[in-house]
Amino acid sequence: MKAVVLYDTAYGNTKTIAESVASGLGRGAAAVPVGGFDPGALHPGDLLVVGSPINGWKPTARITEALAELGRRGLTGVKAAAFDTRVKMFIHGDAARKIAKALAAAGAGIIGEPMAFYVKGSEGPLIDGEAERAAAWAAGLAASLGSGNE
Repeated sequence: MKAVVLYDTAYGNTKTIAESVASGLGRGAAAVPVGGFDPGALHPGDLLVVGSPINGWKPTARITEALAELGRRGLTGVKAAAFDTRVKMFIHGDAARKIAKALAAAGAGIIGEPMAFYVKGSEGPLIDGEAERAAAWAAGLAASLGSGNE
């Protein structure tokens, strides 16, 4: 199984979370920026985790475009999960849920609840402990797959 953490970032916070997720998934997992992603490299049995900062109450345009391409290609047999980075507020968007819905619509099997990671203001930095929480969340995703990332 190959594991890819696809992300877009505005100020580097989502990149930090994506790298922590890749670390938590185990050996062979890679954090890949949306501009360097090849959707044709995914195969049944792979794990795809997609993350984006909230941008106008939704994922960034580049992640939305990547999800549309994945929808056209299909993700049958691919396991998937989603996360976003956001400011901790009473009201906010929910990019992670929108990402998870797009992944499921493309045929992926969603293996965990969408997750939010928090920043201190629109440019960050991350709230203390969020990178560690991301690695722990990813380890839980890997464990839910049974044998983890091989």
